[in-house]
Amino acid sequence: MLQNQKDIKVIECKDYIKNPKPNGYQSLHLILEVPIFMTDREEQVCVEVQIRTIAMDFWASLEHKIYYKYNKEVPQRLINELKEAAESAAQLDQKMEKIHKEMNEMKELLNSEDDIHELVINNERFHLPFDLLLPLKE
Repeated sequence: MLQNQKDIKVIECKDYIKNPKPNGYQSLHLILEVPIFMTDREEQVCVEVQIRTIAMDFWASLEHKIYYKYNKEVPQRLINELKEAAESAAQLDQKMEKIHKEMNEMKELLNSEDDIHELVINNERFHLPFDLLLPLKE
């Protein structure tokens, strides 16, 4: 999406999602050249944008604090736990994305069928429209 903006130029892209770091970190890092508008001129400035999930952001903040607390000499036990936590966060992100995709597919299906007024899931009835799923009182 950023690459399609006419006033932004992508200088560098590091995809740690496709190629996670050895410590388990996953994120997309972009070096961009963006315009900064001054009162008398426009200047191009390089900025770094890091795109990551909430879980991975929390992990990265914690990892940063740990490395400073231990003066970059972190016990191997903590390094192992950090890697395991990063892998767990990535698995949770994938699971949540899958659920989100399935719900969007169900929403599209339901919106395409005008004569549906209720949805039954596990023998529980829900009133439509889909965006306002509320259990019906029996």
